[in-house]
Amino acid sequence: MGVTEDAAGPWLIAGLGNPGPGYAMNRHNVGFMVADLLAERVGGRFKRAAKAQAQVMEGRVGSPGPGSRRVVLVKPMSYMNLSGGPVNALREFYKVPPQRVVAIHDELDIDYGTLRLKLGGGDNGHNGLKSLTGAFGRDYHRVRFGIGRPPGRMPVADFVLKDFSSAERKELDYLVDRAADAVECLVAEGLERAQSAYNS
Repeated sequence: MGVTEDAAGPWLIAGLGNPGPGYAMNRHNVGFMVADLLAERVGGRFKRAAKAQAQVMEGRVGSPGPGSRRVVLVKPMSYMNLSGGPVNALREFYKVPPQRVVAIHDELDIDYGTLRLKLGGGDNGHNGLKSLTGAFGRDYHRVRFGIGRPPGRMPVADFVLKDFSSAERKELDYLVDRAADAVECLVAEGLERAQSAYNS
């Protein structure tokens, strides 16, 4: 039975980012932005997890009835490069197999605003993914939100820890909304359907 066919167990959706107001609008925090929007849609609020250094919220996504799926939304509060510990602690607590984990993260090698969904793969130098893979393997879903490459010779670390530009912010709400739609489609209808609808 495929993971999307078993509606009983929850999906764990981890938005990756760094905690604190100073990081809130950084490119590296787009995973948090999408997770916050999903929480808003579900109609709940993040609370501090008792079992891990993270904020967590439980709810359902998808159409009401048989099409809805239980989800656990997670924002690790450990800083990006240590995301794996809190996510894995919650994954084990909720008994979620890696194939039912979704990581939402920024992606340098994709143009700004482009989405790509996939299952498994490498970390491509992304410290959050590196930490997740080290904690429970690479067989989890990724929703990759393109942020593009840094201009000129700007170091990657500086670029990802800068806020989105004023030009990028004009589209950001729409793009975060689309990324949240993609996560809901992935969980409710499966990877192939979500890739067909949202990969660009």
